[in-house]
Amino acid sequence: MISISETAQAHFAKLLADQAQQTNIRVFVVNPGTSQAECGVSYCPEDAVEDSDIRLNFNGFDAVVDTESAPFLEDAEIDFVTDKMGTQLTLKAPNAKARKIGEDATLNERVQHMLETEVNPQLANHGGQVSLVEVTAEGIAVLQFGGGCNGCSMIDVTLKEGIEKEMIAKFEEITGVADITEHQAGDHSYY
Repeated sequence: MISISETAQAHFAKLLADQAQQTNIRVFVVNPGTSQAECGVSYCPEDAVEDSDIRLNFNGFDAVVDTESAPFLEDAEIDFVTDKMGTQLTLKAPNAKARKIGEDATLNERVQHMLETEVNPQLANHGGQVSLVEVTAEGIAVLQFGGGCNGCSMIDVTLKEGIEKEMIAKFEEITGVADITEHQAGDHSYY
């Protein structure tokens, strides 16, 4: 699930040597599956380990992951790097914003995953998001916008020039997109 480099393992072991015995590290995702997802690492005393937690054994310590974070930490990598700027711990979790989907995922799941991982991070810069309502028999992806996208003056451009082009290029089953949002401009709108 999580790969921790040898240098990062040595770094954690050194840090944990100054903590109470049997202290582990906890790797977690805050707001998993959303565009606001953030990964973190913290100390985890033995009495803070839950029965449902997943324990991953490493050199001199365990990494503990809660069951909610686990699917979002698939393929995560933790490294401790030294460069001209000094040293830093890096945590890369490519699936933090959306669960990894299987090769047998339905069209709806694949389209929603694309929206969550490729489109929503861009829309989040403007306080917006989009979700899939359905894919019609004719291959039209019906979308619902929210947040800053609701009432935005650029929604048609975003829909047709951005999302629709990306979707048609990525999914041969998709022939177009439609927006069912009742857009009302207001203080929440980005423009």
